Amino acid sequence: MLFGRSRKSQRESDEVLTPSESVIEEQDTEGRSTSGPFDVHEIEDREEYLDLGAILVSPRPGLELRLEVEESTQRVIAVSLDIGDSSVQVQAFAAPRSEGLWPEIREQIAESVRSQGGQIDELEGTLGAELIASVPAEAPDGTAGYRVARFVGVDGPRWFLRGVFSGPAAIQREAATELEELFRALVVVRGDSPMPPRELLPLTMPKASAEAPQAEDGRPSLQAPERGPEITEIG
Repeated sequence: MLFGRSRKSQRESDEVLTPSESVIEEQDTEGRSTSGPFDVHEIEDREEYLDLGAILVSPRPGLELRLEVEESTQRVIAVSLDIGDSSVQVQAFAAPRSEGLWPEIREQIAESVRSQGGQIDELEGTLGAELIASVPAEAPDGTAGYRVARFVGVDGPRWFLRGVFSGPAAIQREAATELEELFRALVVVRGDSPMPPRELLPLTMPKASAEAPQAEDGRPSLQAPERGPEITEIG
């Protein structure tokens, strides 16, 4: 697993599709408490995870992590998990005890995408209700197409975890399998401090440890984050 700088990638141009291409098909749902993502109190040992503060990531071969920062404050606002040509950007937020945030957030994402001239498809996927957002964009050859992002959300105990799939994983179920498994294996650390609903849970640079991704010389390959892709602005 590599931990690298956040950057614009070739995936952004690869995501532009023509109208003849289809989105992922519906799948059955599974419960969060048994299949994840998990709350920190639902795991026995956090030492095996890469600690990013509010989110713990289970390392695996072929995984590259990119921390994304807010330019004005330089705070870490998201982590992108890349496998091959696909990526999922994840963010964790504070949520009320009594109700989940995902239904309302889905509506807001849909309104935002439509205001950009895009289209929204809502379906029931492996992670529950999800959105496929298609926003008009120009393909590399200059023809008209659209850029696709797949939004998923999971409500946990006093937290909400959002994932945005891009690349082949946004449109092809088989291409999304490994990233979906990785997303389900995430652990959210809500903390005990009072926080208003929708406030972003703090992410941090991981400490160098035996569990951290290793460079070829055996030392942790940890680099400073940079400003990442603007997928957070959709919704």
